[in-house]
Amino acid sequence: MSNSIIDDLLWRKACKKYDPTRKVSEEDLAVLFEAMRLSASSINSQPWKFIVLDSPEAKERMNKTFSRMHEYNKPHVLESSQFILFAYNPQYNRENYDKVVDQYIEDGRVKAEKRDDAYRVYPFVEFNTDETGSTVPWTRAQTYIALGNALHTLARLKIDSTPIEGIDSELVNEEFKKELDGYRCDVALAIGYHHEDDYNSMLPKSRLKMEDVLVRI
Repeated sequence: MSNSIIDDLLWRKACKKYDPTRKVSEEDLAVLFEAMRLSASSINSQPWKFIVLDSPEAKERMNKTFSRMHEYNKPHVLESSQFILFAYNPQYNRENYDKVVDQYIEDGRVKAEKRDDAYRVYPFVEFNTDETGSTVPWTRAQTYIALGNALHTLARLKIDSTPIEGIDSELVNEEFKKELDGYRCDVALAIGYHHEDDYNSMLPKSRLKMEDVLVRI
């Protein structure tokens, strides 16, 4: 199949070793960040926050969180161009959705006098809120949509990446408590350019066959 989208996805592989001398340009970072902001989410809830670790000081703070587990992922933090924490709101509520509706009005999507109409989908938030006020299963899932969108965007930009669930969420959330401001991080993303010694960049792409994953009825 000859298609630029497929070509980009075939090119993308999880980077196993980054070249610390190569940095992603500010121009490409701007495209990535805007793509992340524009990601789809259930009822357009946008229950996320993205913490970009750019400075050596920020990366060293992240490096400390590997003291108990997943130490093999430490090089991704220190050698990648940027390391991004993908965080979600664990208690999404009416006040959070108010902000979305306010933006609708500012952007001209909803007229001010029709504000109440924008809340017709809000019961879906309540449906996904448990008796303690937690929305974790729902909002955490939305964050992975943004992560997937970021991976595709990076592939189109020919920037390497590594999605990482191998973090110590407890220590990460404690270390970056101020920046997260009530949000929670369970997954991160390293970005940059692979080192010439990255073994995975030399291996062929491998996925299950179409008939194993797709059913048309």
